[in-house]
Amino acid sequence: DMYPPNSTFLTSRVVHFLKTIFPDDSGVFKRDNAAVVRCLPGEPKLTISFCLEDSQKHMLRDQNEALGKVLTRISNTIAKNQAKAKKSKKKLDQQPSEAAETAVVKLFFKGDEVPDTLPNCEAWQDGAVLQVGEVQYNVQRNAPTFTTAELPVSLMAGFPVCPKLQVEFGNLQDCEYMWFKENSTNTSPKDSTAPEGGWTQVGCERVLVPSNQDIGCRLKLRCTPKDGSRTGQAKELVSVATVEAGPGVCTFDNRHSYTLRAAAWPALRVVSYNILADVYAQTDLSKTVLYPYCAPYALQLDYRQNLVKKELAGYNADIICLQEVDKGVFVDSLTPALDAFGLDGVFRLKEKQHEGLATFYCRSKFRLLSRHDIMLSEALTSDPLHSELLEKLSANNGLKDRILQRSTALQVQLETGSSCSQKVCVANTHLYWHPKGGNVRLVQMGVALQHLSQVIADVAPGAPLVFCGDLNSSPGSGNRSKLLSEAAVPPQHADWSSSGPEESCCMPLSSTFPPLQSACGQPAYTNYVGGFHGCLDYIFIQPQSMQVEQVVPLPSHQEVTTHKALPSVAHPSDHIALVCDLLWN
Repeated sequence: DMYPPNSTFLTSRVVHFLKTIFPDDSGVFKRDNAAVVRCLPGEPKLTISFCLEDSQKHMLRDQNEALGKVLTRISNTIAKNQAKAKKSKKKLDQQPSEAAETAVVKLFFKGDEVPDTLPNCEAWQDGAVLQVGEVQYNVQRNAPTFTTAELPVSLMAGFPVCPKLQVEFGNLQDCEYMWFKENSTNTSPKDSTAPEGGWTQVGCERVLVPSNQDIGCRLKLRCTPKDGSRTGQAKELVSVATVEAGPGVCTFDNRHSYTLRAAAWPALRVVSYNILADVYAQTDLSKTVLYPYCAPYALQLDYRQNLVKKELAGYNADIICLQEVDKGVFVDSLTPALDAFGLDGVFRLKEKQHEGLATFYCRSKFRLLSRHDIMLSEALTSDPLHSELLEKLSANNGLKDRILQRSTALQVQLETGSSCSQKVCVANTHLYWHPKGGNVRLVQMGVALQHLSQVIADVAPGAPLVFCGDLNSSPGSGNRSKLLSEAAVPPQHADWSSSGPEESCCMPLSSTFPPLQSACGQPAYTNYVGGFHGCLDYIFIQPQSMQVEQVVPLPSHQEVTTHKALPSVAHPSDHIALVCDLLWN
């Protein structure tokens, strides 16, 4: 009843803002003496939210409307409520109270009454005071406010709990966080505002790592949005589930001993990791044929994400290139978690797929300059850069059609060091998977290298290339042994006939880069499942521009096979992350 009759404009951001300030059943700390105003230049409306007679009121008004109309609407609302109360008392045969005087509603700023003729956008200033009868409200204009605040569903002892938070008019780095665990006597699932006697404080950082002493307890987070010295309304979140026991030792725990500290500039730590998309882990084929040895609960997304987040956080990486990333995982899990550890990320969804590529970079060391993502098959047909390759392929329509059906993407970012002028081109891809698709992968890599060479030449001449990905290419393949390592593939290479004589396409293919170096060498395997193991994942660098300072050892064979194969209760993917420290020459 507080909205104007002709009010139809209500943006989703405004709705989200109102729900965050005064939701019906959340843990918001309601400040009865606060009138929260959201007013942005360029938007036709502003919102005014406050508590009036034990009821939350949300007003949506024109920014250019005269203040007097808003104050009159508040006064009329009070009068209506009083009339309703009087009528209700008559029905109950109670003696109605004497007619109350019309409430005086005024707005003051710095002790002076604000003129009724002033437009709303100028009248509702931060620090103003709204007088409603005998009640005073402190006006908070564009106060820091959480627009998103959620705890993960699955909580495990020893694994980081990273809330999903988004703040408007604030900075997550400035916000205050207080974590509590539930005392055993406090069992009410909705009791988010219980006295502190029901909860014990266990942390005061943005991320909490529960201990074994927290197993069986729910967690509560009290977070206060801030922007420097400005403070918004605190919000409380209570976990749906209790903390569960972790799996014990994981395959990556020993690896973290090599990455306890971040790489010192000018070194940078790079990670490449296929984290196994949920859309592939939850199929009947995965459960019965590919990973029948893996406990079903260990294939669940929430469980695996706990392991992935702990593993990635422990590497203290500067650049992380991930493959098989579900869109929801990027938005709801990885971005909130890695943001808390100082990394920003970008995502590239595969065409007609539910998963894609994600690249994260340490914002204290790097700044994103530009993005140059492509879908390889689309670039092959639309970019004149690849016209010669496309013409050669046209001699074999079968192979050409097979290549054009693929939705393989190449994610490309140009980044610069925050403290110097050095630039680096970071590429991330996941090539065609089929065992007989060697010829497809050769063409895909040819397009990728040509595109990368052009991007560097046009945007950042001389910038070194760091090329990561799941190439689905064994060490003896044309991609790995020839095109990348020797800069050329001869026409007689076996990969050109990998899918049979009908799709054979014997042609020379050259790289636009000098021979590249596999920074992590040639591990025995980076993918280990019940029916296959082999090296499929790589981090390639230009040895003229960079050298390898450290390669973090992969898990031992005993660690990998403790639970027969991957994934397992101790490892979240069927692939193993590659981790190395690189140094500019």
